[in-house]
Amino acid sequence: MSPDPSAELKKAKRVVRTRLRAARDARPGAEREALGARAVEHLLGLPELATARTVMAYWSFGSEVPTGALVATLHGRGVQVVLPRVEDGNLVPRVYAPGDPTTATPFGAREPGAGAERVDPSAIDVVVTPGLAFDRWGRRVGYGGGFYDRFLRTAAPEAFRVGLAFSLQVLDDELPGGHADLPVQAVATEREVVRCSEQRTPA
Repeated sequence: MSPDPSAELKKAKRVVRTRLRAARDARPGAEREALGARAVEHLLGLPELATARTVMAYWSFGSEVPTGALVATLHGRGVQVVLPRVEDGNLVPRVYAPGDPTTATPFGAREPGAGAERVDPSAIDVVVTPGLAFDRWGRRVGYGGGFYDRFLRTAAPEAFRVGLAFSLQVLDDELPGGHADLPVQAVATEREVVRCSEQRTPA
C-alpha cells in the first residue's frame, strides 16, 4: 500500500516542530530577551508597520520572541492592536490595549476577554504570525492546530503577513507544506528581515 501523503506531511512537520522547539528552548532566557528585542525592533522598522492602522499581534509564551514591547510600541503609535481569541475552534481578533483584562489559554498564552471589541479580519492591515519554523520562501510550520491558516483565509488579500522569530528558526531548506498552508511575506529576526517574495522559488 502506498504511503498516505497527508500522514507523511504531518510526520515531517512533527519532526520539524520537535527539533526547532528544542533548539529555541535551549537558549537561555536572558539571551532570548535580548535577541527578541532586536527582532521586534526589525519588525517595527518595516514600512508596512509604519503605515498600518490595525495590526494583529499575539501574546507570546514559552520560548517565543517576547511580544510585550511590540504591543506596547504599536499602541503608543496610535495603532489599533488586536490579539487572537480562540472561539469555537477559530481565531477571533479582538481589540487589546496594555493593561486590559486577559484570560489564560491551556497552552500558556493569554487572550483578550470575551467582552473585548471584535474586529472584522478584513480590516486588519498586518498579521504578525507565530511559528516554530519558517523557510526563506515564506513557508511556516506552526503548532499544529491550523488556526492561522484558517484565519488568514478570512483576512483581506492585501493584509501583510509577517513572521516573528529567532534566526535559528529560519531554515535555508524548504519546509514541508501542503495546499492548505499559507505563506508569510516576510520574517523578522534579530539578524535580518527576510523578504520572502525576493527569494528564489523552491524546487
